[in-house]
Amino acid sequence: MMLRMILVGVAAAVALLLIVIARRPSAFRIERSIKVAAPPARAFVWVNDFHQWRTWSPYEKKDPQMQRTFGGTPSGTGATYGWSGNNDVGEGRMTIVKSEPPSLVSIKLEFMKPFAATNAATFTFIPVAGGTNVTWAMDGRSNFVVKAMSLFVDMDKMIGTDFEHGLAALKTVAESNPTASAAAASSAN
Repeated sequence: MMLRMILVGVAAAVALLLIVIARRPSAFRIERSIKVAAPPARAFVWVNDFHQWRTWSPYEKKDPQMQRTFGGTPSGTGATYGWSGNNDVGEGRMTIVKSEPPSLVSIKLEFMKPFAATNAATFTFIPVAGGTNVTWAMDGRSNFVVKAMSLFVDMDKMIGTDFEHGLAALKTVAESNPTASAAAASSAN
């Protein structure tokens, strides 16, 4: 009798946990912004060209030995960037699906390892007094496993912190390298 009550209690707890997980949001958005003391075009060129990401992307620093492949157009719509690295960066591919100089870069973000997922990353560059407001956002769908993980891991904090580091580095290069960003812009044309 006692064993039966324990099994019923465990089954009820598991069922409750499954219901809680299933009711978690099916979509997520992670977003961070920073003000850059430069015009939109100076920040835009560092994002619109995947070759420039080594100078500011936080993920580049997580695995300096990461294998990289570039394809498609040199920059802008159609440019691709594939990577394969350690457990901190995994394996994946990015494709710029929309580039509207100097205001928007939209990226299809495909992860292969450590888990498969496809998300959308968006960079917007909005002119403001004294410079540009740069926003980095990622939108995606949460499957059951991601919903379960979100009970224990704050994905917004974890990925958002990476975005904050990347935006701070982007701010530094955009504000301090006007000739480099001009050269990148001319090579994008």
